[in-house]
Amino acid sequence: MTPQPTAGPDGAVETVFRMEFPRVVAAVARIVRDVGIAEELAQDALVAALEQWPRDGVPDNPGAWLTATARHRAVDLVRRRETYARKLAEIGRDADLVTAPPEPPADPADIDDDLLRLVFTACHPALSAEARTALTLRLLGGLTTAEIARAFLVPEATVAQRIVRAKRTLARKNVAFEVPYGPDREARLGSVLDVIYLIFNEGYAATAGDDWLRPALCEDALRLARVLSGLMPKEPEVHGLTALLEFQASRTAARTGPEGEPVLLADQNRARWNRMLIARGVAALARADAVASGPTGPYVLQAAIAACHAHAYRYEETDWRRIAALYALLAARTPSPVVELNRAVAVSMAEGPEAALPLVDALTEVPALRDYHLLPSVRGDLLSRLGRAAEARQEFTRAAELAGNAREREMLRRRAEEMGG
Repeated sequence: MTPQPTAGPDGAVETVFRMEFPRVVAAVARIVRDVGIAEELAQDALVAALEQWPRDGVPDNPGAWLTATARHRAVDLVRRRETYARKLAEIGRDADLVTAPPEPPADPADIDDDLLRLVFTACHPALSAEARTALTLRLLGGLTTAEIARAFLVPEATVAQRIVRAKRTLARKNVAFEVPYGPDREARLGSVLDVIYLIFNEGYAATAGDDWLRPALCEDALRLARVLSGLMPKEPEVHGLTALLEFQASRTAARTGPEGEPVLLADQNRARWNRMLIARGVAALARADAVASGPTGPYVLQAAIAACHAHAYRYEETDWRRIAALYALLAARTPSPVVELNRAVAVSMAEGPEAALPLVDALTEVPALRDYHLLPSVRGDLLSRLGRAAEARQEFTRAAELAGNAREREMLRRRAEEMGG
């Protein structure tokens, strides 16, 4: 689990480490070629910061300080190994880690990005799909096991086991820390896209904590998606994911109020939506359509849904029938109870809450959604619109009890109170 430090000048240690953790791990993993050891060295750098910053003050560039400290420890570790000479030859230019700037990649199809290398390494085919995603969210997103468990609707112990086994497998198989080429790259692409999407989602609507948004995660995910678009220009799903994240990121400024409270889509000031990001999303979606040759993939479909919202200058102008139809296609491509829940919301807007309530009621029997707070939240909204205030209050109250994010919990409690009783 990522340490959650509380000491340090003005909370700087906690804030900086949370933000810089993925970059530190990625930089060190390139040296030691072991993500588990890289994570330990990153945590050692944290301990050093907790000891030195209160005494000496916060460095001008605290992220660089953490990275340099971890890198020095990584070099010391490599030097202590019997295989130092071989390792030194492998890392080459990284021997002078603190001052030497990275050289451009020799191959135009490669990309000199340690975070992207970390994603592809953690998404190695030797790992199960669940382990790939959990490990990358842990390392790249800096998410705790509890946050990952909430995202996947599984027990925390299950996630912890997946992460530990994944690290051991990568170390045992001596997996190279690299962005692969050709078929190997394509084989890992699906997992990479899923991970980038989940990292963005955690930043877009945090599953836990006091803040509704975690902008640094959104920015990292969007940057990685853009990088992938340049790396794999003929992959429609890469462009689809990029378009989706551009559209979603365009709403960021309108998603919270003055006190950081969540603002629902219907209540957002669309004048605050970033039209430049929307234009980028439109362009990325067009690129996806231009290179598509088979059935439309799930990320392209989700981007098309997001585009419907982006093109509506007022909430009342939203083309809910098209959105419901796109969700139906998405459910056919990638069956999921969460997709069905979203489809039910679209149906409620297109055809009325009475048409959607049976769809939502059917999902109450799905085990994976038993503790998913958005299920009673959606059901409460439908019941409210049907005039069944007492039942809606119960649903909003249950949703608040299940919500892990403090801001979202407060919003759901207010909605429960608005139902009277």
